[in-house]
Amino acid sequence: MIHRRNSASLTSNLRPLVLLACAALLSSLFGFGCRGNSHTSDSRLQKIDEMLNTQLPPGTPRARVEFFLNSRGYPIDPSHDKSSLAAVVRHVDTDTLQPATARVTFHFDSNDKLISYDLQSAPDAPLRP
Repeated sequence: MIHRRNSASLTSNLRPLVLLACAALLSSLFGFGCRGNSHTSDSRLQKIDEMLNTQLPPGTPRARVEFFLNSRGYPIDPSHDKSSLAAVVRHVDTDTLQPATARVTFHFDSNDKLISYDLQSAPDAPLRP
């Protein structure tokens, strides 16, 4: 009987510590995951960032990135070196109907696989028919 009480007492004393440790671990993992996916702090460019995160994850071949950009009519800047590619991406937010334009620089490894990309705000140009 005495042994059971000590064991139950020890378990009840550890339970709050274990729960606290789990909560701390989950919140830190969630925080790192959110920061790792965002490539901009500009709220106007968030939809572009979300689209690129979904369509062009790390490891995407360069040919697939170029096809994605060309098929959507996003102009590619040919002046970059072999390990990067820049394009102007324009997106209209369907919630607000506001356009956003970003200059996106894609970075590739030696095997032409996407490592990451950077977004910078660019001037909004009139839409082409």
